Amino acid sequence: MRAIALFLGIAVVIPLHAQQDARDAANCPASNPTVTASGHGEARITPDRATLSIGVETKGATAAQASAENARKQRAVVDAIKSLGVADAQISTVDYSVYPEQSMPTDKSGGVPRIIGYTVTNTVRIDVQRVDQVGALIDAALGKGANAINSLSFFSSDEDEARRSALTAAVQRARGDAEAMAKGAGGRLGDLIEVTSQIGTGPVQPFATRMSLQASATPINPGSQTVSAEVLARWQVIKE
Repeated sequence: MRAIALFLGIAVVIPLHAQQDARDAANCPASNPTVTASGHGEARITPDRATLSIGVETKGATAAQASAENARKQRAVVDAIKSLGVADAQISTVDYSVYPEQSMPTDKSGGVPRIIGYTVTNTVRIDVQRVDQVGALIDAALGKGANAINSLSFFSSDEDEARRSALTAAVQRARGDAEAMAKGAGGRLGDLIEVTSQIGTGPVQPFATRMSLQASATPINPGSQTVSAEVLARWQVIKE
């Protein structure tokens, strides 16, 4: 009889716990469903600044000769650039190198390479604050001895404004899609839960460049640039 009584006592305890769990679940309202949507936005800007890299390469029988000739020409190039209103703070040296020119043996005697001269290169970067100066700067540098235009890139000082415009467009597109999904599911869009973004800048459209020493300035067209934004957002869905 004691074994039977103990068994019955245990059997009563389990249903009591199950009933309490059921009451707790009934008192907790179900969470609202959510909807997630992505959006893409773009804004176009016209570059108003540029970065230009100009190099001088010289050769000489000795490293000292090549370096002296390079220094003479590079000083003339920098002076010409400054004469167009470019400040010292906008000009910086980004590369300087000296390396030997070697002649390889033409026979099969196993001779060693012979140094026949030296090459010196000096490259400066110019931060151009007006894109309409780029052509004139290139012509002035080439006219004073520069013989390498290593790079030319454009950017805009209004990129922050364009980025925010692209973000606004992306969020609006994501919200429109989320509202459509919520309505299709028989509800309406509720509060925004979270949103994340990713910004990208498209390449500047190709520009035409003709480098010459003619009297007219080298034509430079900065083109346009696209700033894009991608967002991922999640909203609550209110059941109707």
